[in-house]
Amino acid sequence: MAQQRGQDLFSRLADRGEDVIGRISDIPGAQKLLESATVLKERVDELQKKVRGIDDLERRVVALERKVDQLSRSSGGSSRARSGGAKKTATRRRTPAKPKPAAPPAES
Repeated sequence: MAQQRGQDLFSRLADRGEDVIGRISDIPGAQKLLESATVLKERVDELQKKVRGIDDLERRVVALERKVDQLSRSSGGSSRARSGGAKKTATRRRTPAKPKPAAPPAES
């Protein structure tokens, strides 16, 4: 009897839920709310796909870092390996020349 009552309760809740979903289109702001929820769901799905791809990228980066370390160790005679890579030269910004101070007027 208790099991039948539980099924009856769930059936009634399901029916009520269907009624509410059916009436949502009659509520003034509900359509916009539903559209926003749908867009949010799609964006979350896209984000999940991108986040799942990060693990693969991290593994690739770790593998590449190991290869770079091995290559830098094996080419011990190279100046780049010892110095840590090519050095960048700093670009100096030219500043306009300062005007020379005017000479004091000659006394006559």
